[in-house]
Amino acid sequence: MPHQTSIQAILVCQGVEYQAVCRGLRRVPSSTTSVIPIPVGGNANSRFLPKSQYLQEILNHPQPRVLVMGLCGSLTPKYKVGEIVLYQNNIYQENTNSSLQQKSCDRTFTCELDLLFQKKVPLVTALTSDRVICSANEKRHLHQTLNAEVVDMEGFAILEFFEQTGVSVAMLRVVSDGCDRDITNLNLALSLDGSLQPLAFAVAMLKQPIAATRLIRGSLQALKVLEEVTTFLFQDKMLQT
Repeated sequence: MPHQTSIQAILVCQGVEYQAVCRGLRRVPSSTTSVIPIPVGGNANSRFLPKSQYLQEILNHPQPRVLVMGLCGSLTPKYKVGEIVLYQNNIYQENTNSSLQQKSCDRTFTCELDLLFQKKVPLVTALTSDRVICSANEKRHLHQTLNAEVVDMEGFAILEFFEQTGVSVAMLRVVSDGCDRDITNLNLALSLDGSLQPLAFAVAMLKQPIAATRLIRGSLQALKVLEEVTTFLFQDKMLQT
């Protein structure tokens, strides 16, 4: 499979997602691809990305490529916990009265990843949300009204930042919560800088123990897949720097 160039960096949310990707990459000792932890949420990334010294180095590369990895939520019964998805587009709507915006991942880069997976990984449209979507009813509603298939909190902001830089961006995520059950509402546990506040997180989990158990189980399953898919990807020498 011909690659234009290697992947200079992986962007992944700080915390357990970052740790899973690092574990997966450690199994490929020949890889020198950088793993850059980013905050949770679009607004936090809009502030973080322009100031990142690591990204400044990447921008100076002649044909830079960045792979965004991590977890996402499913908005349709079609995609279950633990399933890998490859993004084609990210959509964003600031509020119900504003128009829907869309940005696309790099087509060539995405196609190469699709071929690497032998076209067995679904190509999806992702919604970027300003908050955690924790209600099963809301997930199904978003799928029906916006035609999005998965949801995250960073994708659109990342594509917006890189849009004028010449960096090719692809996004690959693993579903950590399905659309059929509620999960814990973690919105109050997220700070403005995109970090998770431990005490507020613990309180939220204790308030909704059943939903918390569901969230933990789904996350652990998805993180294991995230670790494994990182190893799989970077065993391909063409992806290494």
